[in-house]
This record gives sequence, structure tokens and C-alpha cells, in this order.
Amino acid sequence: MASSSSSSSLPMKHQVFLSFRGEDTRLNFTSHLLKALKDTGMNVFFDEDTLEKGDQLSLALSQAIAVSNLSIVVLSVNYASSKSCLAELSDNMRRKDTQGHIVLPIFYHVDPSDVRTLGGRFKTSFDDHELKNLDQVQQWQAALAEVGKLKGWHIEGCKFDRAETEYIKDIVEYVIKKLMNSKFESVPEELVGIDDQKKTILRLIDQEDSRIIGLWGMGGIGKTTLADVVYKEASPKFEDHYFLQNVCEKLQKQGIESLRNEFLSKLLNQKICIDTPSIGSTLIQRLNNKRAIVVIDDVNDPDQIDCMGVKHFGKGSKIIVTSRDRQVLKNGGVDKLHEVKKLNENDSLRLFSTFAFKLLNPSADFRDLSNKFVKYAQGSPLALKVLGSKLYTKPKKDWESEVDRLKEYAQPKITQILKRSFDGLDELEKNIFLDIACLMKWTPKKDVEELLSCYYKGAVYGISNLIDKCLLEIEPSQSIYMHDMLEEMGKDIVRQESKSIGMRSRNSEKKLLAKEHDNVSLPNELKVLWWSHYPFKNLSSFNPNNLVTLELSNSNMEQLWDDDDHQDLVNLSCFVLNGCKNLRKIHKLLGAINLVDIECIGCESLVELPCLNHLASLDYLNLDNCCSLKEFPELPNSISALHLTETAIEEVPDSIEHLHGLEFLFLEDSMVKNVSSHISKL
Repeated sequence: MASSSSSSSLPMKHQVFLSFRGEDTRLNFTSHLLKALKDTGMNVFFDEDTLEKGDQLSLALSQAIAVSNLSIVVLSVNYASSKSCLAELSDNMRRKDTQGHIVLPIFYHVDPSDVRTLGGRFKTSFDDHELKNLDQVQQWQAALAEVGKLKGWHIEGCKFDRAETEYIKDIVEYVIKKLMNSKFESVPEELVGIDDQKKTILRLIDQEDSRIIGLWGMGGIGKTTLADVVYKEASPKFEDHYFLQNVCEKLQKQGIESLRNEFLSKLLNQKICIDTPSIGSTLIQRLNNKRAIVVIDDVNDPDQIDCMGVKHFGKGSKIIVTSRDRQVLKNGGVDKLHEVKKLNENDSLRLFSTFAFKLLNPSADFRDLSNKFVKYAQGSPLALKVLGSKLYTKPKKDWESEVDRLKEYAQPKITQILKRSFDGLDELEKNIFLDIACLMKWTPKKDVEELLSCYYKGAVYGISNLIDKCLLEIEPSQSIYMHDMLEEMGKDIVRQESKSIGMRSRNSEKKLLAKEHDNVSLPNELKVLWWSHYPFKNLSSFNPNNLVTLELSNSNMEQLWDDDDHQDLVNLSCFVLNGCKNLRKIHKLLGAINLVDIECIGCESLVELPCLNHLASLDYLNLDNCCSLKEFPELPNSISALHLTETAIEEVPDSIEHLHGLEFLFLEDSMVKNVSSHISKL
């Protein structure tokens, strides 16, 4: 229950109304949540007295809910036994339905399904209420069932669960984001993580110099969703508005003239039929009188923007255009360009949970699995929605099976959307995309350009186009990066084309087609070696001094070279030995001054690393699941990302203070027991 400590007068407007069952949570969870909310400066309506209110909701409480921006309802085991709590909940849910009041439930040590279906302790409470023939019972039951369907947090309180302080931190962060919406509208949870970008675009709409606004990003990143949210909020400010969705798809079906006629007819509220390339002067004059906001969604040619006549719209009009190709928007006369960002890790987990659990957090015993799906999606809202929906209500064994399938089998709905981007490439761009997908991810951009320029005229231009089309990215280290789902799609295309083991083989000097022989002789001129399931124990059969990229994942490798081999690795930029379960040690990487990335994920036998602090360019080291590795690596201060999840490392030493470039350190499920206080110096 909740009330003002000064109930005789109505308080000022509150940001949060806190509803709870006092005897369950007053002295523990709710008091900690209250403090965390107040520490951020929020005005929270909270009961500090026990008031006898009977079956009816007091006028003061009802007014307090009315002047609060949102309500947090802590649903604990005895919540439904309190008639005043149920009366309070009913008022909250009534205002939610009639006034758009935001209600955020916290399922505290109760099963959300028991709340929805009035099961468990909630059934016992209502059986007791019904025995007393209370008139309000049906209304209370309806309110409880409705709040049980809302997305909130499930705090299970079992040994696998997170600390309550972590939940409270998430809740406060989420409430702040809700309150930052100036109109305090209830945004669907499917749009989680979109608020900041929405505000950015709305600010652009208010600027006079931003008539045409371009939203740019890879397939499935949320361009259309962002445009839709902005369009709906901004439309009331304009005389006319129209959202033209799926332009590319519609053009294939009906042609440009038909689509333009449809667009102008809707906008002018009159049937328009133009059968010439240009718009006539009479129609131009009518458009000049229109102050409109329109969205032209998913264009792949700048002419598609111009032909719709948007340049003739009246003063103050706004045109939002979405595309996967940045250059299309630039050539289409866009005034302001916004790259639609991936979701961060917290928002990704929240969005995934929304679809997988219908909650804002994963179930405790599904948390590790949920994090694996979130990691796979890499901030793609489409992937998070598809995967979450697919797993909803599925048992844990199905989740575990799906995790194993992720890298091997692409998700059809996701691939279908991403494949559209690939199908729209010219032959040069397709070749470069597939080569990078199979061979050159994490390779420095300059090396990729140099190598591919030997085989393709215009390779540098082609790489630039792929970046514009969101099929490639450039990391801060200047390495080429491709989203994992795009990489998998590329490798799958290659497998289907060549029926090989996953590599393209068009030029033996450029790429090595892996064939298993009793022995192998590799050319010393080799710059890129990509050989999944390499069958031999080492690489002593060739001189790697020209090698730029080495990827031998899931191989039989025990060590890179024999103990007495001293290799010149000055050109080596990236090596990947993921899943090499027999790899015991990595020898000194002498002279590898250009080495940027090392990945040895899942090398279960790896017990020894050389000192790496001489590798002045090293930026990324991933040793996740190297469960036999006990020593914290010696690293240069250039390192920015260090992954040590599920290793046997027990201590983070004092030397951590020298890693001035470190931005990400992952130690989840490791054996670390002692972290040097010097970590505070970073």
C-alpha cells in the first residue's frame, strides 16, 4: 500500500507512485528501491504510516496516483491479501486504460503466471475475499490479471538469481528513461532503447535547416521503427502527413509512376494520375501550399526521393528518408544524416527478454543462455525479436539446442532481410563482401585494400561502397569489421556456391582451398590462410613472413610452430584459433608489431601465453572459455578489449594499472578471487 506521510494535504506532482505490501517488503526491497529512486532526485510517493482504509481507496491516494507520472507495483506473496493494495491497484489499472498512466510491475518472489491466472497464494487470498462476499472482488481480480500481463521485472530470489541491488539499478535506470519522455507517454516495450535516437530526430525536425532527414543503417537495425515513432509524435504539428513504407518492394510490384500517383493522391486527398516523368506546374503550386511531414521508407536510389516531388513541398515541411545506403541519401539531397545505432547490451537484454519471457529481465536460470543470444545478435533489434519470439515458452533444452545451432544455421527471417542488401550489390562488391566474410574480418583496412587491389580493379572503391551500405564497418583500430550475422550469411553463400569447406577458391595465389592430405606444403607467399578444421599439429611447414591473417578455428593444432622455430611475423595482423581444443601454448610472437587481434576462444588445453607487452598494436584479445589458463596475460597498454570469461585465472595483478587503453574487461564465471586495487587507476 502507499500513502503520503502527510495525508491531510495533497502533495505536489510526483514522478513515481510506489505501491507495495508493507509486511512483505517495507523493511527490505522496497526501502532500498525507495532510497535509490530518491538518490536520483525523484519525487516518490511512498507510505511511511499504516492507515486503516477499509475496502475503499482513500481520496488522498487516488489523487496521488492521478498526479504521478508512473506507478511501480511491487507484487509480493501477500499483496493480494490486502484489500487496500487491491483497491490501489484497481485505480492504477483504471487510469492506465483511460489516461495512459504508466504501470511497472515487479514480481517479487512470485511467479508472474500466478499473477496472471490468480494462482498460488493469490488464489488463496481471493478465496478468502470471496468468503466475505466483498463487492469489489471481480474488479480486483480483473486488475490483478491485467497487471500480470504487463512487462516488468521478475525477482525470483533463488540461489541463481542476481543481487537485488543489480535489479534496483536496472529499475531506476529504466524509470529515468521513461520519465525523460516529456509527454510521459507509455512507449511499447518493443521499442526499448529507441528514446535517445527519437529525441535526436525530433530535435532535427525543429531545426529550419533540416528539411530532408536521412536515417541510415543495416537491415534490421530499426530504421523504419525509428521513423514510425518520430512520425507519429511529430504528425500533429503538421497540416498533412503520409508514411510511404517499403518503397523498394512496392516499386518492383507497381513501378515508379504508379507509386508516385498513390503517394500524391494520399497526400492531397484526391486521385492524382501523372503519366509523365515530371510533375506539372498546377500540381507543384498545390504542393507549395502544403506544410507536410512524410516518410519515404527503404529507398535504394536517389531518384526515388526526387520523383516523389518532395522538393516542391511548402515551407516548414519535413521529409524523413530511410535507406541502407548512405551514398543514396547523400545523392538524394539529404540535409541531415543520422546513423541508426545498435542497441547497447542492457537494452538488448531487455528487448530480448520482452519477447522471450514477456518480462524486462530473463528468468534466473535462463540468464546465461539469454546473454549468449544477446551476444550473437550484437545489438540488432530484428535478431533479438526473432530469437526471443522463437524461444518463448520453450524448455531449457530447446534453448541449449538453439544456442548450438546459431553459428551453424542462419535464422531464415533474419537472413532474408540481410540477403536483400547482398542481392543489391554489383559483381565487384559481391566478390569483395564474400572474400572479407570468409577471410579478412578484423584485418587492418589498409591490408585488405592492398591485397584485394591485386585482384580487383576498383577494390578500394568497392570497400567504401560496402561501408556506405552498412555491410562493413571500420573499428577504431582501423580494422575491417563485419556483423557476425552478415559474416555467416556470406560464408553460407560461399558454401552453396562452391560446395567447399567454407572458402572461396578462385585464385590459388590469393586463397588456399583446404584439402586434407597426409602432409601439406604451403606457399611462402601466402598472405591469408583460412582453414577450418586444419588437420595438422603445427604450421612448421612454411615461412609465414608474408602472412597477414591466420584463421585455423576448430583445428587439430597443438602449437603454432615447433619449439626451435623463430618466425618473422612482422606482417601478421590477426590470428584466430577458436575451438582448437588441443592447443597447449602460443610461442613468442616476436616481431609481430602489427598484430591487432588475437582470438583463442574455447581453447580448453591452453595453459601458457607468452609475454605480449611488446605488441604495440594489439587492441583485442579474447581468451573466453580457455578453462586451463591460470595466469593473467602480460599485455601492452594499447589493449582496449580483454575477454577472460570462464578462465581459471585467479588474480588480476597490480600490472593492470598500466593498461591505459583498456575499455572492456570481461571476467564473468572466471576463477578470479583477488582484484588488485590498482584497477582503480585506470
